[in-house]
Amino acid sequence: MSLFSLRSATTLWPPVLLGSQFVFNIGFYAVVPFLAIFLRDDMLLSGGLIGLVLGLRTFSQQGMFIVGGALSDKYGAKIVILCGCIIRVAGYLLLACGQSLFPIILGACLTGIGGALFSPSIEALLAKTGTQSEAKGKRSRAEWFALFAVCGELGAVLGPVAGALLTGLGFRQVALAGAGVFVIALVVLYFCLPATPHSKQVLKVLPWWTTFRQPRFVAFIIAYSSWLLSYNQLYLALPVEIQRSGGSEQDLGPLFMLASVLIIAFQLPLARFARRVGAIRILPVGFLLLAAAFASVSLFAATEPPEGWLRLLPSVCLVTLLTLGQMLLVPSAKDLIPHFAEASTLGAHYGALSTAGGCAVLAGNLFFGPLLDHALVPSTQAIYPWLLLALFPFCSALALPVICRSIRPSRT
Repeated sequence: MSLFSLRSATTLWPPVLLGSQFVFNIGFYAVVPFLAIFLRDDMLLSGGLIGLVLGLRTFSQQGMFIVGGALSDKYGAKIVILCGCIIRVAGYLLLACGQSLFPIILGACLTGIGGALFSPSIEALLAKTGTQSEAKGKRSRAEWFALFAVCGELGAVLGPVAGALLTGLGFRQVALAGAGVFVIALVVLYFCLPATPHSKQVLKVLPWWTTFRQPRFVAFIIAYSSWLLSYNQLYLALPVEIQRSGGSEQDLGPLFMLASVLIIAFQLPLARFARRVGAIRILPVGFLLLAAAFASVSLFAATEPPEGWLRLLPSVCLVTLLTLGQMLLVPSAKDLIPHFAEASTLGAHYGALSTAGGCAVLAGNLFFGPLLDHALVPSTQAIYPWLLLALFPFCSALALPVICRSIRPSRT
């Protein structure tokens, strides 16, 4: 397949999907981790409004995942992926040019909706390609998804570095650069992705709220949703801790690099360990690590930061423990969903899981945003937001063994 052909591809070249994930993550991680600092320092927004903007961004993406998958099935993956790129470009342009709160909120939401459209479509194409490759005796579907994850994490390593290098020019220039990345991806994918046929079936999305008829599953997703609330504090609470310690937005780049390097190095070994121990037993361990991440920062919140690189020690502890916790619990939790669902309702159950997480982030950010204003400077009051953040995953660690006790543990 010639990259210089002006006609769309007729067959799918799998490395295109791997490259798209790499580029998408560069475009995302170059911009979104620095959004909170822009909202606080340039837009002069309060912690509550910053939490609202970041919460709406996450909610718009998590809540739309199931819709994005259904649209891909109906209209074909290519058109949905291209529309997702266009919507994310529009979101970044609003973040770059918006001078008031409304266009900033709209831009943040559009970035989330764009991701909700192209992410499930890319994964659906990779699953189909991997199945065909496996049937031919070549690389297996699992191997393609492993490569896909590695490419995504490599993008997540380079994205924050690029963003940190550009922050000297200002966040608006960073957002414009992010829009440029997705414009390039849009053009390349237009020519490199083959057209996919439209389905003649009526678009049907089983509403995620139908899963509310299962009280045990509702309890499970409520307990599990504290994970997404916790992990999203990398975007809301981490910049607060960096400011308390006397750091700058340029410190965010290396910290997000640390998270990605940990995932690249330890995700597969930890996944094997979790399978040996069993999903039900490993979930509380993951949530306890999340709780420990916030508790570790509370130990330093009231003290004056030391000189040199040691001032970033609480931030390093936060990023490391959050990342280790999510590597243990996310694959295990998703592996348990089929125990609650029939094959025909699996999509609705995963949709409910994502939507509950989005709701938790939105509500949690609205609650914690104002509280984190007290953690901007060393004081006794700065301890309490971190302890409250630790309380939610700690409660999940206690609740999940009770909720899942009727599930027969499985090991491989």
